[in-house]
Amino acid sequence: MSTSIAPALAADNSIFNTTQLDGKYQNSQASPANSSAWGILWRYVTERRVDATPTNAIPVLPLTAASLDALPSEQDSVIRFGHSSVYMLVGGQRWLIDPVFSQRTSPFSFIGPKRFHQPPLNLNELDNIDGVLISHDHYDHLDKYSIGLLKDKVKHFVVPEGVDQHLIDWGVKPERIQRLRWWQSAKFGELSITATPTQHFSGRGLFDGNQTLWASYVIDSPNKRIFFSGDSGYFDGFKQIGERFGPFDLTMMETGAYDKDWSAVHMTPEQALQAHLDLRGQAMMPVHNATFDLAFHSWYEPLERISALSQQAGVELVTPKIGEVFKVGQNQTTEAWWRDLK
Repeated sequence: MSTSIAPALAADNSIFNTTQLDGKYQNSQASPANSSAWGILWRYVTERRVDATPTNAIPVLPLTAASLDALPSEQDSVIRFGHSSVYMLVGGQRWLIDPVFSQRTSPFSFIGPKRFHQPPLNLNELDNIDGVLISHDHYDHLDKYSIGLLKDKVKHFVVPEGVDQHLIDWGVKPERIQRLRWWQSAKFGELSITATPTQHFSGRGLFDGNQTLWASYVIDSPNKRIFFSGDSGYFDGFKQIGERFGPFDLTMMETGAYDKDWSAVHMTPEQALQAHLDLRGQAMMPVHNATFDLAFHSWYEPLERISALSQQAGVELVTPKIGEVFKVGQNQTTEAWWRDLK
């Protein structure tokens, strides 16, 4: 399979571009400041939570390596593995987005947000993976444990600029890594992947804030065009991505872990729906929800709100269960499965 990287598009006043200041990446559009860490911690200590975690088991449809291999290669399909972890069969190639199979999204194994459900299969069972796509280096998107199990199985890792060093430190061979800035594309045979802007931040420790880039992605196969949002606050960049690359057959949009104290870097369901419209998306799949407790809202609120909003707006919303195969471009009915678990 041939691989090539297209140069970044020339900067002009109509394009969102990332810049660096004192070695740190900056968002392209000014945004309100988030609340202080101490203020957020105080809320966690003092606020009463309602339904922060599910009391009944979240439905997970089990998968096997054989069932994944049996998917028809001519049909682009996606499967939620939980949170923002997605398995894609696109253009006949098999890719993972932000694979997180650890029990916690934390630098520690004994503390931090714990999974509500298990993935639909064991990562050790996964073979025949062409590539891994990483949106940014936060623990709920870049998982050292998962990369360690995948590093010798996967042909290609596509990451935002700077995230490649994490992978190299964890044993991934540099020649398998494609690092991209916003608006750069990498081609893998007939599949094209373009890194596009988001409004977010990065860092895995106390002293490495914004030293790596964050991104969303346009995934262009011979059959369909898909958008993956990564993490982002709402900003005008979605319109420019839609103008440049839309329409999209499917958008996988961050819908969860939002809050007034960090509204600059995570979207509410209303904003996620508007971003989908800006992108000129057809079907919308909400991700970044129902796996980890990362905010103050109930675990099911993001799905309930986006369901009501999409119905009002006449937007096709798809909410497959964890492990359920969704065929991109097909009129496939999915269930509001979370309502039985409230």
